[in-house]
Amino acid sequence: MLRALSLTAASLVAVACTPSTSNAEVSTGSKPFAVTEIATFNEPWAMTFLPEFNQALVTEKGGKLMLWESEGPVVEVKGVPKVAYGGQGGLGDVVLHPDFANNRTIYISYAEAGEGGYGAAVASAKLDSENGEPTLKDIKVIWRQVPKVEGRGHYGHRLAFSPDGKYLFIASGERQKFDPAQDMNSNLGKVLRIFPDGGIPKDNPFYDASNPVKSQIWSLGHRNPLGLTFDDKGQLWNQEMGPRHGDELNLVKRGANYGYPKVSNGNHYDGRDIPDHKPGDGFEAPKAFWDPAISPGGLMYYNGDLFPAWKGSLFLGGLGGEVLVRVKVNGDTVEKADHWPMDARIREVEQSPDGAVWVLEDGEKGRLLKLTPKK
Repeated sequence: MLRALSLTAASLVAVACTPSTSNAEVSTGSKPFAVTEIATFNEPWAMTFLPEFNQALVTEKGGKLMLWESEGPVVEVKGVPKVAYGGQGGLGDVVLHPDFANNRTIYISYAEAGEGGYGAAVASAKLDSENGEPTLKDIKVIWRQVPKVEGRGHYGHRLAFSPDGKYLFIASGERQKFDPAQDMNSNLGKVLRIFPDGGIPKDNPFYDASNPVKSQIWSLGHRNPLGLTFDDKGQLWNQEMGPRHGDELNLVKRGANYGYPKVSNGNHYDGRDIPDHKPGDGFEAPKAFWDPAISPGGLMYYNGDLFPAWKGSLFLGGLGGEVLVRVKVNGDTVEKADHWPMDARIREVEQSPDGAVWVLEDGEKGRLLKLTPKK
């Protein structure tokens, strides 16, 4: 049974600024949507809808992939690879192959243990439901973070297919090691571009047949990218947690360097200064940043009809900020629009085929919520 929720709108003002503009307030008024609780999961991390609208895959950080159906129970998908659960690590993103309806292929990201410590991996698999028990088969690891390092933070491992379906983009965190984000012999702190089978396109900006890791790189200088999506114009966007404040929304460009840890609009947690982005510094500045931080989780581009005023907007979840944020896209620039308190850490934001907005709360009893227009 679906249970309608009444969420109280708190008085919360967000600082909205870009490197070229001064601080400005954004709307934090009453929510223009009704919230319905759909299901509860154990540390949910990501979700994606299947072509059948009444089904969705939801990852749980501890290592379970769950199949939700609107008219049935939530069922565990068998055959998920073993994950290195701990800290920020575990089962991560899940996306469908662009031709999923025919090939039943999905992609998952997860943390794994190995020589040197831990790192993220991406695997493809077939979702087989023929015997009534959903199972992953033909699992193939197509990408890994290089190198594996000690610690269990900043895996990133968000996934997005290009609109033409030819390329898989991977957001890779710098694993709280700072310098790898600028190291071209490491794929940490980067956005990567590969083929769906794990091959490397020769037209990547740093392609070098003798250096496969460098050849994967599409952009560099990223910290902890926890959202990756394309807009209707084919532009790639990512959001990432800044150090202490300075959370970023970036337009990800071919071959661009986003500066971390050399520049940031935040500072180190120990109080050490990081130079701010400045014109002419050689680095790509964010299109928007947040100070104080919202700790963004999840990123979705809205192009549905259910909320006409939201078309052409990016949605970010807020973990530490416990908010849902809407940012309007204007070509290659953005304008902060809405900042709604949600009274819970928001890990994921998705759009269903009917144009509703769905969010996943973080934590042991994270709820799956459906947002629809108020009547």
